[in-house]
Amino acid sequence: MRKRWVVFFLLLAVCGVASAKDNSIQIKGSDTMVNLAQAWAERYMEKNPDIFIAVTGGGSGTGISSLLSGTCDIAMSSRDIKEKEIALARKKGIEPFETKVGLDGLAVVVNPKNPVSKLTIKQLADIFGGRITNWKELGGIDAKIAILSREVNSGTHVYFKEHILRGGDPGSKEEFAPSALMLPSSQAIADEVANNTQAIGYYGMGYISGKQKPVSIALDEKSEHVPPTIENVINGKYPISRPLFIYTNGKPSGELKNFDDFILSKEGQEIVLKTDFVPVR
Repeated sequence: MRKRWVVFFLLLAVCGVASAKDNSIQIKGSDTMVNLAQAWAERYMEKNPDIFIAVTGGGSGTGISSLLSGTCDIAMSSRDIKEKEIALARKKGIEPFETKVGLDGLAVVVNPKNPVSKLTIKQLADIFGGRITNWKELGGIDAKIAILSREVNSGTHVYFKEHILRGGDPGSKEEFAPSALMLPSSQAIADEVANNTQAIGYYGMGYISGKQKPVSIALDEKSEHVPPTIENVINGKYPISRPLFIYTNGKPSGELKNFDDFILSKEGQEIVLKTDFVPVR
């Protein structure tokens, strides 16, 4: 049944059933949030069978661009909307309205056969920046590190670059190593890590499975190494965590408000927890 709903969502998106005013809601954006949004949509449609909700990914940037072009009702984003995006929206008569709907720990993962299980933020920056290139430099095997990243349109990519590679410094120009393989989705990273003993990647912790090994992260060499768990995101111990947002054109009204209220309700926030994210309420 779940697969049929997902196919139905995709068909709706392709066919262009596009307006919340017509009892349909188009949601696009963050791949990190796709499974969460689908779970919300499925439950909401069960409760409201006259409403149709289409959910597609493509990255946070794609979702925001779609909101600005009027091709979706809700943009999912795992990053803050940028000032230049707000300025462009206002030129088009669109006023992005932000709602925080959950929190996410960003997991760094390696193949389960990789003996490396702990890294610092600086080591991550050196790996993904191309300064550490062999696993033996980190206590692992003598093998070249295969760097996996989300593509540039991804909010996860932007967050990792700004907070890990650039250390939160807005003046930094640090970029991913030229050797980094840019992949189109979190699932693509998960699949590659599962099949490549030399790979390292990152994604929202909701994508962790037994086929990847999450690495415990420390702020520096003197700090505790902390695994990416819901508890550690809630208590603030895990150093790589972020808010998750949805954006609408103006404050939600009508069916969009009903859906927004559902997302923030007890039931909606329980779905956040069930899909391995952290509720905001």
